[in-house]
Amino acid sequence: MDPGHWVDTHGHVFLVDDDPGAVLDRAAAAGVAWVMCPGIDVATSLRSEELANAHADAMLWSAGLHPHDAAQWPTVRDQIGELAVRADAIGECGLDYYRNLATREDQALAFGDQLALAAELDKPIIIHCRDAFADVYDALASADIGERAVLHCWTGGSRWTKRFRDLGVVFSFAGLLTYPTADSLRIAARFAPRDRTMVETDAPYLTPQPRRPEPNEPAHVVMTGATLAEVWEMPIADVADLTSSTARRVFGGPRG
Repeated sequence: MDPGHWVDTHGHVFLVDDDPGAVLDRAAAAGVAWVMCPGIDVATSLRSEELANAHADAMLWSAGLHPHDAAQWPTVRDQIGELAVRADAIGECGLDYYRNLATREDQALAFGDQLALAAELDKPIIIHCRDAFADVYDALASADIGERAVLHCWTGGSRWTKRFRDLGVVFSFAGLLTYPTADSLRIAARFAPRDRTMVETDAPYLTPQPRRPEPNEPAHVVMTGATLAEVWEMPIADVADLTSSTARRVFGGPRG
């Protein structure tokens, strides 16, 4: 069976405990054409840029501040803004009300400014949303940026999937989709528009079920894609084509 050619739309390659070149070689061998490597602060955004420049045929990068570190935003705003001009996307940013490592006020400020930055630069924005669906929904409804908004590691149920779908956003599913306990997420995935859905690893986290408890890496995105194919009742190669086409439309593609 031809697995097709995939895109890992969210893999923190700088956190994978191996040589990045070897990680990307394994991804290519598994049928992964390229990886979006998101920064989560200034240092990792710079590292993502460095890696993307070194592997220009297999990686894009983004610059942003994760909601866990949102209290830093006033001091790093200008640096993230400068990096964003060169980056392929903005983020990872958003709201996290599960861990609450920053106040909701700080998170709202950082997220709002990064949404504005994405609109100003006309670039896609990679959004972290954990237990904050209502506030992320309101922010995106106000921003009105459609598929420029990528909901990374989507975990919403059917109700939220339908609501966000109407905003024109893009959904990205990670290894959680493969977990035995994720029936509600698989049901929700049926409502994700097939032309606005992507797959990711969130490497080195959220390893798909067949490879747990190993650390995750971009090569494993194929397993999440296979589960999505089961959910959609489609050939796996068709899902690879659909999700990769969306990735190219949203992020562009490698420059190498």
